[in-house]
Amino acid sequence: SVMATPRADDWSWFPALALGVSFLKCILINAYHSTDFEVHRNWLAITHSLPVSKWYHENTSEWTLDYPPLFAWFEYSLSHVAQHFDKEMLVVQNLIYTSPATILFQRLSVIVTDIVFIYAVKECCRSVREEKGSKDLLGHPFFILAALLLWNFGLLIVDHIHFQYNGFLFGILLLSVARHLQGRHLEGALLFTVLLNLKHIYLYIAPAYGIFLLRSYCFTKDNTDGSVRWSSFSPVRLVALGSIVISVGALSFGPFIAMPAVLSIWCRPRGARGFLRCLVVCALGSFMFGWHVHEKAILMAILPFSILAVESREDAGIFLMLTTTGHYSLFPLLFTAAELPIKVLLMLLFTLYSFTSLKKLFRGSLLNPLETTYLLGLVAVEILCEVVYPLSPWQHTLPFVPLLVTSVYCSLGVSYSFIRLYVSLLRQHGTDKHKQL
Repeated sequence: SVMATPRADDWSWFPALALGVSFLKCILINAYHSTDFEVHRNWLAITHSLPVSKWYHENTSEWTLDYPPLFAWFEYSLSHVAQHFDKEMLVVQNLIYTSPATILFQRLSVIVTDIVFIYAVKECCRSVREEKGSKDLLGHPFFILAALLLWNFGLLIVDHIHFQYNGFLFGILLLSVARHLQGRHLEGALLFTVLLNLKHIYLYIAPAYGIFLLRSYCFTKDNTDGSVRWSSFSPVRLVALGSIVISVGALSFGPFIAMPAVLSIWCRPRGARGFLRCLVVCALGSFMFGWHVHEKAILMAILPFSILAVESREDAGIFLMLTTTGHYSLFPLLFTAAELPIKVLLMLLFTLYSFTSLKKLFRGSLLNPLETTYLLGLVAVEILCEVVYPLSPWQHTLPFVPLLVTSVYCSLGVSYSFIRLYVSLLRQHGTDKHKQL
């Protein structure tokens, strides 16, 4: 008898997809690592060797502990496993310590804690609408979204070559988003509060969470025109949210400048998906205003946007522009010659899969000729920066030019994607108004 093709909703394919990328991460264990490797080794040493009162005052290394308390406790927990690999890595005075056992432990700690990300991806896939897509497994939104998230190029190079724990952190973010999509808002709020106490950069998207929960959870009903029904305010729900925030030890937030995207959640709430769109706009807007302050923050927009990309043709087109440009903007993080073929190959594979799977899902091209031409220009930029310019006489006198060219060219694509996202948001707002007339 002919073996039956796996169905998307039986999930038998998911462990294979997750194990496949985990195997690739293991292959990259001995790849180049950045100074972030020493940063986290030092934090392991600080939290393991010193009393809690000294964690945030220890400055033997220039890489002092500067993440919120829950991440410090996360490092503390890891340190108790690390001592079984090499106790010397836990000595504060052992600066720039990179024994083979230390490298193995820190790489494996990222791979193992990615279990949180894997679980979150599965929950996000369960939350996807199924109107689009073919019956076969490879063309199903579940499978496409899982592949786009689990095999995300940017996350692979930032965590498993450059070195960080973004998979663990993004896992908590995506799980929070999934809970909101599933209508489990208190769980979503709890997870995001935990996330803020792990890494403060997620304050970028706190306005989206705050306004969404106040508008769509604390107010239980709308008027017929979609505006808020003030009488439906639930003090009990507000207290429940406040209790969660206080119990996790939430940070005190300073005044935020409200963005129109955030205001749109209040004026015309469109449920958890409207919140998700606003979250992406907040993340991308904050990234643009902090250009080069934290290049890796582009992933904060790309990963959640993947969920919308498998549900809407327009979003899929914007996603392809943003993810291709945003991922290429991470290339300068891996600047050694040995990693050049790795990053090029991984990005090519991920980009080709993104284009072919989304094109199949929505049955047609998703980009116009001008957008396609711009993305092809990235090939010319790469050849210029990696082949032509190093052979020129300006390589030694003006070594920053390749980085400048990459930054400026990528800024065009990211800015264009941001504008299109905002236009789509405002157009939806205008459509809502038109329906009421």
